[in-house]
Amino acid sequence: MAPSNFPGQTSASNGELLELASNVMSGGALGFLMLPRSEDVVIREGRGSHLISVEGREYIDYLMGSGPMLVGHCHPRILEAVEHQIRQGTTFYFLNEPAIRLAEEVIEAVPCAEQVRYVTTGSDATFLSLRAARAFTGRPKILKFEGGWHGTGDFAMFGTVPGEASDYPHADPDSLGVPGVLADEVLVAPYNDTEFALQVIEEYADELAGIIIEPLQRVLRPVPGFLESVREACDRHGIVMIYDEIVTGFRLAWGGAQEAYGVVPDMACYGKAMAGGFPLAVIAGRRDIMELYGNVGRAPNTIAWASGTFNGNPVAATAALAAMDVLRDPGVYDQLHRIGGRLRAGIEDAGHRHGIPVQALGEDMVFGVRFMENANPTQWIDLLDNDREMGTQFAIECVKRGILIVPNEKFYISIAHSEDDVDRTLEIVDEALGACKAKAG
Repeated sequence: MAPSNFPGQTSASNGELLELASNVMSGGALGFLMLPRSEDVVIREGRGSHLISVEGREYIDYLMGSGPMLVGHCHPRILEAVEHQIRQGTTFYFLNEPAIRLAEEVIEAVPCAEQVRYVTTGSDATFLSLRAARAFTGRPKILKFEGGWHGTGDFAMFGTVPGEASDYPHADPDSLGVPGVLADEVLVAPYNDTEFALQVIEEYADELAGIIIEPLQRVLRPVPGFLESVREACDRHGIVMIYDEIVTGFRLAWGGAQEAYGVVPDMACYGKAMAGGFPLAVIAGRRDIMELYGNVGRAPNTIAWASGTFNGNPVAATAALAAMDVLRDPGVYDQLHRIGGRLRAGIEDAGHRHGIPVQALGEDMVFGVRFMENANPTQWIDLLDNDREMGTQFAIECVKRGILIVPNEKFYISIAHSEDDVDRTLEIVDEALGACKAKAG
């Protein structure tokens, strides 16, 4: 095993590194989005829409870092900007111009934004946005929607991945270690059920601080009138409406889901695509709410604490400024629609040819392939009819042939994906579905 000139890079094989990961890393992985071990892969590098393994195998990448790589891997404009900043310093914990300029850009782009607060992860952003909502209203409870993913904070981990419908408006925690007392403070309703959501809001209005929503919930689009009705109820009762735009921000449109769906919240959380692959997230919102985060010039018990060592890091902020500049290029969102739309339609057509019910659900820029008859699911409970075993087998067959996806998860489209990528992907999808059908008998 000959070492390279850089720490952490050797000539170890894929199998050797996977075995080592199993011994030294909890779960043998970085998180929960992973392939079956027999097909798992250790990545050496990324270029545009492709990833290359430590053994030199190339894949068309549709995980795209679980969403951050909207502009593609190693975009030259981002690399140039970051390399310049790194030579000036990597972190200061003081105000720096990239962070200030990025805040200005976010406020210009995001309809609800009058001020921003930097954090490092999406989980930070959602957790601290709920803190601000409680501080602003003086109320204890939040409402979320079943199946909505808002990171791993304790308040988020209720009714996120239930195997059956929750006992609305109450839900079980999704994780060990979540204090049971929080179950009374987190209300859960089925997504897109406008009538039930309004009933819960009316019943608990005097206790509700905030309502947090993924406007595109996983792969479920909002039905007409749902977001509008929640917005009106929040206005009526002084409840803070929060969009979790970690996935949708700068992806569905320049102004995110707020622009795409036409309903503006009071606060919104951003991350993933906006920073070009660097760890950065942002809470944006109305000035009167955002000012509750305050600063150390105020008494500690008069602010909603929100601070972190790497918040507003100049390297990440520089990367975000460069990524946003790329996303301003003419035709970017038209291209994302075109590439993603063609891919979605082609996957569903392939399913029809093979007699397999396949739905490509969501939006053109981010969608999920589900093996189910229902072409228009509206709630988490509808998605439980998905044949997950078929989804796992499909992913394995795709990975074998050179597409990198995770079973039963999203396809993320980037501006680096080309028509040639789509051509090859649809060939592989056709082969993979054929293999799945043959194995199913």
